[in-house]
Amino acid sequence: MRVYLGSDHAGFELKAHLANHLAKQGYDVVDVGPHAYDPDDDYPAFCLRAGDRVVADAGSLGVVIGGSGNGEQIAANKIAGVRAALAWNIDTAQLARQHNDANVVAVGARQHTLDDATAIVEAFLSTPFSDNDRHTRRINQIADYEKTRILPPLA
Repeated sequence: MRVYLGSDHAGFELKAHLANHLAKQGYDVVDVGPHAYDPDDDYPAFCLRAGDRVVADAGSLGVVIGGSGNGEQIAANKIAGVRAALAWNIDTAQLARQHNDANVVAVGARQHTLDDATAIVEAFLSTPFSDNDRHTRRINQIADYEKTRILPPLA
């Protein structure tokens, strides 16, 4: 599976660690940047690119990393077709895949130890979508809204 990684300066070390770790696990890792540490860089350029690449590459997943992961998730979600989830533990990472078919996970590098952040990303990447009808229906409602900008009916 191809995995796109993007970060900012706060996530730079974790991104480098994950690129190496995931490649050793057999993932096809694509680092969209930054490729050098810059304490003044801005996350949107990298997170938008990671999301864009995931949407263009069916079956791939993405990881965006910053200090908290919040801004990175927001940026990635601006790409139509991205379903980015902020994961703060293994359970939220797994649920993002199982229930939401999330294709990008956001992680806060300043919020976790290296081992915990790695476990969160591994859980996200290894968990399949449940393919449950109710989850598919909800995902389709979001996708339809992205295309039409018409709100779904109230139940």
